[in-house]
Amino acid sequence: MVDQVCRYIIGAGGKRLRPALLLLCSGALGYEDQQRFNMAAVVEFIHTATLLHDDVVDDSTLRRGRATANSAFGNPASVLVGDFLYSRAFQMMVDARSMRIMEVLSDATNVIAEGEVLQLMNMHNADLSEQGYVQVIRSKTAKLFEASARVGAILAGAAPEIEAACADYGQALGTAFQVIDDVLDYAGDAGVMGKSLGDDLREGKATLPLIVAMQRGLPDETQTIRSAIETGDVGQLSTIIGIVKRTGALDISRRAANIEAQRAVSAAGLLPAGLHAECLVQLASQLLDRNH
Repeated sequence: MVDQVCRYIIGAGGKRLRPALLLLCSGALGYEDQQRFNMAAVVEFIHTATLLHDDVVDDSTLRRGRATANSAFGNPASVLVGDFLYSRAFQMMVDARSMRIMEVLSDATNVIAEGEVLQLMNMHNADLSEQGYVQVIRSKTAKLFEASARVGAILAGAAPEIEAACADYGQALGTAFQVIDDVLDYAGDAGVMGKSLGDDLREGKATLPLIVAMQRGLPDETQTIRSAIETGDVGQLSTIIGIVKRTGALDISRRAANIEAQRAVSAAGLLPAGLHAECLVQLASQLLDRNH
């Protein structure tokens, strides 16, 4: 069962951004030992475990264009295999023989869990502020990006200031990634994204596009969005998408993501020049143009 569920969710594909960050950062710093592949697998296992649990919590039915694992195998199997992947990741982590890596990844895993709980507490909360929104995404999404980049630097034995630059890059990239993800929930193509539009609204999530739209909308428009967040009713999704577009909320959200992307580019500029650093800059620059 473990093998079957793991192959199912990993076989569905994905961007593999977190292991890519680890490999690019360690490569930029000249680290070529095989341990970088082991640690890359560890961060992807941790991420995959969070997906298995998230889909159960959110009662999701579609991910990457196919049925979620909980839809295909049931909630108990998804939760237990997620637990297996977490524990397997920590088994593999030991192989690096680095207490510093253990500290970074265990702290990150804990912060991710806190972020998920914080998001749960704010479900159907139409009063969530931009600051509160950023706190949630920095915890539940950006933290593993940050840890992945930092581990790449630790493997390479980088100086503290270079390790910090890698971590800053990861946090900024992860924040921008999640903001764009939230934008696509109202501006994307369901067929390309592999999931339904309006999933965030259905789950009662007040994401940045909705927060901005409520700030800039007319009173009746604000009330329409507020009511949808509080009830999780997507019956007026097309109307809400129209409000989000009319108020410029998508453009404002994209600008917020661009600020984070530029912060990532600046951090990458502190790494040794070369192909790996160029790839990190290119990754941050192209992130804003993604459609899934």
